[in-house]
Amino acid sequence: MTDAGHALGSATADDVRAALAAIADPERAAGTARYFQTGPGQYAEGDVFIGVTVPQTRAVVTRFSTLGLTETGQLLAGPVHEHRLAALLILVAQFARASAPRTRDDPRRRVLAEFYLAQLRAGRVNNWDLVDSSAPGLLGEYLFDRPRGLLLELATSEMLWERRVAVVATSAFIRRGDATTTLDLAARMLSDPEPPMHKAVGWMLREVGARIDRDLLLGFLDLHAGRMPRTMLSYATEHLGPQLRAHYRGLPR
Repeated sequence: MTDAGHALGSATADDVRAALAAIADPERAAGTARYFQTGPGQYAEGDVFIGVTVPQTRAVVTRFSTLGLTETGQLLAGPVHEHRLAALLILVAQFARASAPRTRDDPRRRVLAEFYLAQLRAGRVNNWDLVDSSAPGLLGEYLFDRPRGLLLELATSEMLWERRVAVVATSAFIRRGDATTTLDLAARMLSDPEPPMHKAVGWMLREVGARIDRDLLLGFLDLHAGRMPRTMLSYATEHLGPQLRAHYRGLPR
């Protein structure tokens, strides 16, 4: 099938799978599976990799950016990690096109956001890289000028990746100078038991300090540093000077 055919929206999930299979590397796949902790009892247990890098996946996605939702859903429903990543990147690209200034009120924005949420709740956005590459550009962008109660709902989910979507989606708000939801969710997630959440919350707090206002981060740390898991605190204070880092990390716990 030609790229012209893809541009007309006639591509299929099988076309995307074939394009990824053509550049797959089994040796890389084995190492990637270990990195993403796919072994028994690990958080990504059973996830399947074929050995395609993220830049390679992005290059493939540019050829299939008009893939229909039915076909995209087929990719998301499958066991292969890179297929799901490609599908999510396609959704992000489509949402960005629907969000351009001249199409800001495009009803497809809601369709794409609701489709993404359905895939998340079906357990198909199920690793940290899948969350991080999709949550800001889809749910975060969609909710910026809308009520954000959905993020609070996701933040209290029993599902790890729903909680990570909630906090990482707020990076879209941070980029616009709004830290309110990030700080609210971070305070609620101090006792989250999962390391991927500690990293995500710490990362978003660090971004608040770096992109919006350092004093907002310091105020949060003054209130909560003693209750923050070590990894969360480490990520949050990463860009502070050594004396401040030592101060917050040395507070009684």
